[in-house]
Amino acid sequence: MTTQRPVFLDILKLRFPVMAMISICHRLSGIVLFLMLPLVLYLLSASLASPQSFAALKVWVHHPGIAFLLWILLTATAFHLLAGFRHLLMDCGLGESLKSARLTSYIVLVATFACAVLLGVWLWA
Repeated sequence: MTTQRPVFLDILKLRFPVMAMISICHRLSGIVLFLMLPLVLYLLSASLASPQSFAALKVWVHHPGIAFLLWILLTATAFHLLAGFRHLLMDCGLGESLKSARLTSYIVLVATFACAVLLGVWLWA
C-alpha cells in the first residue's frame, strides 16, 4: 500500500491569506494584552496612590523603554479593538464574502498603522 502523504511540512513556507493573518494576530494581541496586565495595574495603582507618586510616575513613563512598552500595549489594544469589531460584524453576517473580508482586513491593517503612528507621536511628544 502506497500513500501520498507529506513527509515534511514547512509551516514557515505556507502562505496564509490576509484574513487568516488578521485572525491569528488578533489572538496574539490578546495574549500581549494579557501579559501586560500587571504593568497596567501597577501604573494605575501608582497613579492613584498620591500626588507625589503620580509625579514620579510621569517621569518614569518618559523613559524610552517604558514608553516603548506603553506604545506596544496601546497599539495592541487598538489592533485588538479594531479586529474585534471586524469579527463582531462578521458574526452578525456582514462582510462574510471573500472580497469584503479581504477589504475589511486591509482596513484593519491601515487603521492600526494610523493608530500606531498617532500613539507614537502622542507618547514621544
